[in-house]
Amino acid sequence: MQFLYPTFLFALAALAIPIIIHLFYFRRFKKEYFTNVRFLKEVKEETSARSKLRNLLVLLMRLLAVAFLVFAFAQPFIPAKNAEVKKGSKAISLFVDNSFSMKALSSDVPLIEKAKQRAREIVEAYPPDARFQILTNDFEGRHQRLYSQDEALGLLEEIKISPAVKNLSSVTSRQKQTLNSGDADNKTIYLLSDFQKNITDLQNEADTTVELNLLPLQAVRENNIGIDSAWFEAPVQMLNQLNKMLVRVRNYTNEDAENVRLSMLYQGENKPAGTLNIPAQSFLVDTINLTVLQPGWQQVTLNISDYPIQFDDDYFVDFLVAEQINVLAINDARPNQNLEAAFRGFGNYVLTNATSGQLDYSRMSGYQLIVLNELTAVSTGLAFELQQFVKNGGNLVVFPNRNANIQSYRDFLTGFPADELERFEEGEKQVSYINTDEFVFNDVFENRSANLKLPSTLGSFKLSRFQSRKAEQLLTYRDGEPYLAKFQVEQGNLYLCAAPLNTDFNDLVRNGEIFIPLLYKTAISSGQTRPVAYTIGRDDQIEYPVSQTIGNETVYKLKGQAEEFIPEQRIIGAKAILGVHQQIPEAGFYELFLNPGEQLYQYAFNYDRQESDLAYFSSGDLQNLVGPETTIIDISDGAYLTQTIEERSQGIVLWRWCIVAALIFLGVEVLLLRFWQV
Repeated sequence: MQFLYPTFLFALAALAIPIIIHLFYFRRFKKEYFTNVRFLKEVKEETSARSKLRNLLVLLMRLLAVAFLVFAFAQPFIPAKNAEVKKGSKAISLFVDNSFSMKALSSDVPLIEKAKQRAREIVEAYPPDARFQILTNDFEGRHQRLYSQDEALGLLEEIKISPAVKNLSSVTSRQKQTLNSGDADNKTIYLLSDFQKNITDLQNEADTTVELNLLPLQAVRENNIGIDSAWFEAPVQMLNQLNKMLVRVRNYTNEDAENVRLSMLYQGENKPAGTLNIPAQSFLVDTINLTVLQPGWQQVTLNISDYPIQFDDDYFVDFLVAEQINVLAINDARPNQNLEAAFRGFGNYVLTNATSGQLDYSRMSGYQLIVLNELTAVSTGLAFELQQFVKNGGNLVVFPNRNANIQSYRDFLTGFPADELERFEEGEKQVSYINTDEFVFNDVFENRSANLKLPSTLGSFKLSRFQSRKAEQLLTYRDGEPYLAKFQVEQGNLYLCAAPLNTDFNDLVRNGEIFIPLLYKTAISSGQTRPVAYTIGRDDQIEYPVSQTIGNETVYKLKGQAEEFIPEQRIIGAKAILGVHQQIPEAGFYELFLNPGEQLYQYAFNYDRQESDLAYFSSGDLQNLVGPETTIIDISDGAYLTQTIEERSQGIVLWRWCIVAALIFLGVEVLLLRFWQV
């Protein structure tokens, strides 16, 4: 047997107190006057012997009570095999998984309540001078420090289910960071979670400076079907046209799911979108045709009915449909009449013509497409502005001039980078290949195998073909040379034609089945469009395109159904970067504004689907994953964890039995004094 605090044994000197009481209290005699003492001798001897025995027993009970009380404070224990006695200050970090999966039921209560109960038992297993960190998936600032035992118990009571979810490797890193910031002699980590396979990325944890303990909480096995994601087929949604929305519904169970009803809430009407049959452990992508009749912000809520896991049954999507698509044609002199005629046929396209010497660069960001129409040379200033336009999400179509300044075009195209003009070659050439898999010509022709009339040219530029510049060929000559190439540049696209638009060299404008889709779809083919939905906890930054110069004192606000808050904000160029971090509490639609009632932008946020797959590690698999240096605490629901923790760290703890023994001896003393009359 050993003692955790052996210095308390000096208190055994208190055993002198009951001995002194015995010597000076029980030896006092009281005189009783009696008329005849002839019959008292035998009685006196008998009473004196009984009194002496009782007093010795009372003294013994008092000595044992005091001794065991001292032993309790010294905390005796019997060391367990291979157990190392840890003395000195203690710092303990507890992670309580409060993600959506912890709403699942154990045998009697939700897992989150079971985790909080186990965490309380762990806290109570340590001495009052220990310090504790209480951590959740929220990674709140107040959870990044150590607290006393009472404060830790208070923090545990405040834990609630949260949409945030973290991989366990990032959790342990945060715990070690907090523990290492102190000066404790002994550092211990506890992870209380259901240990889903999607978040458990711990492998062979062997940090000898910190003891790692995993406490798996098992839920009753539940099946789940959820909406994984949704997106539009086209980068830009158009007014008064069918916009194809693709919805991916995933079956996370080992059984086929039949008759899963998908519905859509749009413009205040809840409409059925289809009935799905999804194979086990698979997904199905369904197509919803959405016709937008009015411009502006559009909100769509997709829903399936699935019980009991419901956090992934709704998916929120919002998108902006512009009233018109703005196109700018930059010309050397006269506008191209064929270009004007083509855009007049598009109801919501507005074409603006401008000469290269009279451009307002500040208004370029308001256009979705810029057509560079046979400029002889591209100035340095215009080249820079066009490069920034494309990088920020714009689309640029370049038709070079027959007499183009080659060096000017090379400098211009190198800045993207894109293939360069080399020399102009006269002679008839025929386009023979069209890339119908690329967005511009995809879904344009009902029969792709039909004989299409493709453009031909009487003169064209030979283009350098740099492999590193990753050109995507849309139209190609019979000899393999590119006629129209696409270059994705950050968020936008550059389309480079090898021939001028002039009909003296190129009959593209006479091929309406090619020319019209080319203009129509390049305007809406942004390389990286605005997301139709964001994920809570994963997308910590969102963007807002700033259309005018604003001051540093401008304060943007975000508002949902429940609350309003001010996000972190930075202005970078023509964008406002807004940091939301952990400020989005619920899935739904959020609007950005400066003044109440003045909506600037909208965002849709959804819960993270990482925990939709309810696959867990068993205790055995978990041990194989983390290695022998990590302890798996696997106890039954009815077991008391406090005693288990004490025995694992010290051995068989005896201080409770010492207190029980002290109380027993005090009770025996009371009984002796009360019922043993002499």
